Amino acid sequence: MPNREGTVTDLSQHIQTLSLCDTHEHLKRESSWVDDGPDILQDLFGNYVPADLKTAGATPATMDQLMNGDGDAIEERFNDIRAAWEATQFTGYGEAVRLIASDIYGIEELTPQSLADAQETLTQLRQPGGRLKLLRDRAGLDHIQTDDFCWPCTPDESGPDFFLYDLSWANFCRGDIDPAAIHSETGVDVVDLASLREAMVALFDKHGPMAIAVKAQHAYSRTLHWEDRSDSDAARALSDILGGASSVPTQLCLGDWCWARGVELAIEHNLPFKIHTGYYAGNSRMPVSRIAAGNMCGLLARYPDCRFVLMHIAYPYDRELIALAKHYPNVWVDLCWAWSIDPYSSCDFVRRFIHSVPANKLFGFGGDTGWPTSAAAYATQMRKWFTRAMEAEVSEGLLTEPQAIGIASRIMHDNAYDCFDLPGTRAAIAGA
Repeated sequence: MPNREGTVTDLSQHIQTLSLCDTHEHLKRESSWVDDGPDILQDLFGNYVPADLKTAGATPATMDQLMNGDGDAIEERFNDIRAAWEATQFTGYGEAVRLIASDIYGIEELTPQSLADAQETLTQLRQPGGRLKLLRDRAGLDHIQTDDFCWPCTPDESGPDFFLYDLSWANFCRGDIDPAAIHSETGVDVVDLASLREAMVALFDKHGPMAIAVKAQHAYSRTLHWEDRSDSDAARALSDILGGASSVPTQLCLGDWCWARGVELAIEHNLPFKIHTGYYAGNSRMPVSRIAAGNMCGLLARYPDCRFVLMHIAYPYDRELIALAKHYPNVWVDLCWAWSIDPYSSCDFVRRFIHSVPANKLFGFGGDTGWPTSAAAYATQMRKWFTRAMEAEVSEGLLTEPQAIGIASRIMHDNAYDCFDLPGTRAAIAGA
């Protein structure tokens, strides 16, 4: 990949060709892609760009048509959002759509005819094995870590050592207890705090060996502020919740208690604990006081042996997150999703991070998407903007090119292998 001057340097070539660890996706399983996958419009726009289209003025009705309409009405569906698209195309989300179009489908400009012509290419991509080939061979990904929004980390037969899974802890952190689901998964009847603890242990014993990490995105529904809760307070909260007398303070109390138990079990099972911080997907529902990673200082201090992975650079509180990473040795930072939210701020973040925090504490990429075409395009977007950031470090004399190459290798690949037990997880999957 050339730099901004059009020159292919050793650094830009290294970033373009190095195998890239993808530490966060919500990738759908191969059966969903092959048997029930998208049409061309759903594939291009089935990521984060609908939020920007709505901000640009696309109506709910036209967005519903775009994402769910008749596959034979491609021209009509696209034309309905065309004005919003033209206003959106240069945002980070819009750039990712343009990369899907150009890199995957050979489309340089979205027109009704080019979209119709691309449908056949999509049909060829949606064949068994096509997802793995696209992500591993074309996008150059080393592996993918997926949050499947569930406890099981079932091996993916289409690429068992490539597609790895997080054990979800979000519901517990919300204080959302589903006794029937827990019993179905563990055989434990949750009737009190002791049985809830027993069920949590059972979940980790059952799914922890094949998990790559624990993941919680409860910041979408509650504050990231954490308090240490006593067993007696948590027991009363659980009793109220099981009895149908839930309230926000009750759920926060039990959520904090469950969050802490999940952290303790993650330590026991040698699993990093990933936490969504910062920006919300979607529109019109983000109370910014909830999302700053600094809300978790009490948790970070309480559990120094847990490897906390704080995601999405806590945007727009990215400078606060740099301070946390500098101060707390148990914090790692993940640039997942950040490149598409705000690529300029992500470039700035990388450069600030390098000069304030040890370089072994940053992960470079996660697309945070559902379709493989989006993940591949988001990886291209990362390589482009990361090259821009690292080339600037060299051109301004802050790093030599060999130093920049070494740091790039850490951020793109080596740091993930140092933090996550990839060999252990892959061995457990192979044994299963």
